Amino acid sequence: MDDDSRITLACLDLAGTTVSDDGIGERAFTEALVTQGIVSGTDTYRRAMARVHSARGRSKLDIFRDVFADEDRAQAANHAFEQAYDSIIDRVGLTPIPGAEAAIDALAASGVRVCLMTGFSSRTLGRIIDTLGWWKRADLLLCPADAGGRGRPYPDMILTAALHVKVDDVRHIAVCGDTESDMRSGRRSGASIVAGTLTGAHDRTRLEAAGATHVIASIAELPMIVEGFRTLTRTINGDHVAP
Repeated sequence: MDDDSRITLACLDLAGTTVSDDGIGERAFTEALVTQGIVSGTDTYRRAMARVHSARGRSKLDIFRDVFADEDRAQAANHAFEQAYDSIIDRVGLTPIPGAEAAIDALAASGVRVCLMTGFSSRTLGRIIDTLGWWKRADLLLCPADAGGRGRPYPDMILTAALHVKVDDVRHIAVCGDTESDMRSGRRSGASIVAGTLTGAHDRTRLEAAGATHVIASIAELPMIVEGFRTLTRTINGDHVAP
């Protein structure tokens, strides 16, 4: 197999992509805003949540920095968000997106290294992985702090993952996420596959506008996309492209 035909790293988002959100993120954002005097039903709340929805996929701290001009309030809201998220998980738990575990295992079985990445803090990332029992399911776990502090839409987490697993070429990377920010970070990283999944925050129109190379119903379809890429690239390299 030609090296150019191989996807060797898959960078997969968590909430909304591999893990069902079930409104947990929205509830945690709402509880965090309340701590800063912004309550549901007000115009201020509606404006704040509009910014939250638009920025989904980014670092949670960066989202609160967009909402609040004051750094102390942003930090306080981010801390409250993490506490609220933990509390909600305690009450309702977490579940994988249907087919996510099988998709991750299929990628690994085909020789693809798997990185799970998120806009959550390291603490919340650990809590999610612990709740799901996924410590051995991925080769690498990353949050913005692991990549110098910049989260999506910057490519830093993807490129950090590539360095960790010693990817030879950024074209050997596949990215899958449910937000505009996921798509932009994937395109900026140079990944060949930037797949948007319809199980999370943003719809097909927004994912495609942000640069998705594929839009799929769920991450369950990603292994087929990866295999299709290999087959297509082998065909092109062998000069057997159909007319």
